Amino acid sequence: MHRRDFIKYMTALGLVSGAGRLVLPEEVWAMAPQETPQPLVAKIQGANYAQITGDAIQALGGMKKFVNPGEVVVVKPNMAWDRTPEMAANANPLVVRQVVEMCLEAGAKKVKVLDNTCHDARKAYANSGIKAAVEAIKDPRAVVEYVDDRGFVELKIEKAKALKKWYFYKEILDADRFINIPIAKNHSEARLTMCLKNMMGAIGGWRGRIHVGLHQNIADMNLLLRPDLHVLDATRIMLKNGPSGGSLEDVAVKNLVFAGTDPVALDALGTGLFGMKPADIGYITKSHQAGRGEMDLTKIKIL
Repeated sequence: MHRRDFIKYMTALGLVSGAGRLVLPEEVWAMAPQETPQPLVAKIQGANYAQITGDAIQALGGMKKFVNPGEVVVVKPNMAWDRTPEMAANANPLVVRQVVEMCLEAGAKKVKVLDNTCHDARKAYANSGIKAAVEAIKDPRAVVEYVDDRGFVELKIEKAKALKKWYFYKEILDADRFINIPIAKNHSEARLTMCLKNMMGAIGGWRGRIHVGLHQNIADMNLLLRPDLHVLDATRIMLKNGPSGGSLEDVAVKNLVFAGTDPVALDALGTGLFGMKPADIGYITKSHQAGRGEMDLTKIKIL
């Protein structure tokens, strides 16, 4: 806030002229309007996927900025599909493993890796390579869990425009920290799936219903689901036939990882990988309008 604007603001409150009780400096600044901080997105490129994932998180201040000692963390990668890593249907297992290891190094009490899959969960977990990658850490604090259909609770979504209430996974809601690891790829109905769309794996109920008015429903569910950190995997991206794919011809190698706390900003940047603009994707626009993040690329700081 510029000094002249601050003085005008305080004068309007009657505090500069001496009216009312004495206001201490820290109280004065707390009362002043605060500007929304510029969203930060780390963008790291390289062929070593574990390293660039770690570097992206370090650029934001390190995992200790997001995870405190003794906390329970849920890591939700996209591992919904019975596809191998090179098909780019699921998050890369090396990216997921690095995130889990960093959570453990930050002192997490437990790190739970899970997703409400579309294909058979046991096949999807195994063929994605994620289950094996997490188990290879050989730390009892890191566990891969299958979603229990009995673990969903129905909740109202405040300020939702369409999805007024829905079923959300209690393990995620109860966790101290929630980390989202989507993969950037084509989607037959949403056009693209990245951070915001990956929250479909955190809900239950009849998800076919969500596809009626899909873009507004995605925006609405993200009013309630608010991960502490998003790590967008763009090491390999699926350009067509998403979300499940099945052919290497659909895949392009980008060797990129993005990380940040603003899912709208991350998705807005991600559209450029596909030759699109943020406004081309309905749920990005609707989530921005709902106050979930910034879609104006000129207002996003890239680290």
